[in-house]
Amino acid sequence: MKSICVFCGSNFGARSTYKLAAQEVGRVLVDRGLGLVYGGGNVGLMGAIADAVLEAGGKAIGVIPQSLVDKELAHAGLTQLHIVNSMHERKALMAELSDGFIAMPGGFGTFEEFCEVLTWSQLGFHQKPCGLLNVDGYYDPLITLFDHAVEEQFVRPPHRSLVLVDSQIHPLLDKLATFEPSTLPKWVDRD
Repeated sequence: MKSICVFCGSNFGARSTYKLAAQEVGRVLVDRGLGLVYGGGNVGLMGAIADAVLEAGGKAIGVIPQSLVDKELAHAGLTQLHIVNSMHERKALMAELSDGFIAMPGGFGTFEEFCEVLTWSQLGFHQKPCGLLNVDGYYDPLITLFDHAVEEQFVRPPHRSLVLVDSQIHPLLDKLATFEPSTLPKWVDRD
């Protein structure tokens, strides 16, 4: 792995631990020789992780739609900033530039971005690892929902295992590094 895409909030959230975790992730990525790919913003956890990567001497690549640049939300000091026309282009380019994905705490955009790359993995469109950094149990309800989907037979157990989870960045990155993708087709039946 050379670069990790991190999906995270454009604000800091209710707990100071979220910002501290974003800063730690940035430093750890650099320590491990990994580049950051992210949404290109200068606000919230997005800005915190990019700043931490840059301060540690690492590579931070942002991908942001022009509409958000127009709102002055783009990070001006990145190693590289790709300006695209739409959120669809943003997600596609972020996925192309990355060798794995991590979702940190965030809102609807973070959930959507993570679930989209997870779905692409389930469908066999890529074989890159997808992880949740479960800071202070933030993703416990989502993990419970994923487990419920397995119980209700909407998600197959091998596909549920596509979601790697840890509360700490070092073991989560270890899981991403040793990830073995599922070869099971998505569809249980076609009737």
